Amino acid sequence: MTKTIHGTLALVGAGEYLPGVEAIDRFLLSRLPAPRRVVCLPTAAGAEGAERLRYWAELGIKHFTRLGVEVQSLPVFDRTDAQDARLAEQVAAANFVYLSGGKPAYLHDVLHDTPVFEAIEQVLDTGGVVAGCSAGAMIWGERIPRFPPPPIWQAGFAYLPNAVILPHFDEMSHVMTNILHFILGSGHTLVGIDGNTALVMMEETLIVAGSGGVTVWDADHKERYTAGDSVSLPKT
Repeated sequence: MTKTIHGTLALVGAGEYLPGVEAIDRFLLSRLPAPRRVVCLPTAAGAEGAERLRYWAELGIKHFTRLGVEVQSLPVFDRTDAQDARLAEQVAAANFVYLSGGKPAYLHDVLHDTPVFEAIEQVLDTGGVVAGCSAGAMIWGERIPRFPPPPIWQAGFAYLPNAVILPHFDEMSHVMTNILHFILGSGHTLVGIDGNTALVMMEETLIVAGSGGVTVWDADHKERYTAGDSVSLPKT
């Protein structure tokens, strides 16, 4: 079964900081008491150069400023940054952490067993919101596919045990998803999340928010859920 959390974990398929996810973010913000303090972490793009990091930082700040909340983007770009106690303290002082897109394996490698990731988990454990989009969503499954094919499976943070999270699911070909499902094998579940859509975990409840769908595909069943639906994952 999924891990029990005391806050809200939102896994977004694509579209972070853009108008298509505004309703999702307003819903997530509504779950927090004032003052709402957002920290954006462009960490997943840490290997993509200064221009991309600046792009994600500026986009996140503009988005949440438009939503009327306090926001900052923190320079957690590599593992040295993630070990920085000062940056971890700034993350822990927030009640909403947003992990934007990039490379999921890089993001996991940077964050695991660091003070910054401990601070992210502290935000969740104390009733806050953590949202991850694309790569920022993939790290919360048990396994992360590393491309190009054939995929190499890397460990994730396993907040959804036995699950592989596939963002941009509405953009993926049926051939690709069928191959991934076959390679993954029995005992594991693909969780496909469309763009402008989130799988939202609140304690032991999972619901869909946004304009697309979430597809849950295990060895026996394939089911698509849409906005407002409660999502059922296979028991482990």
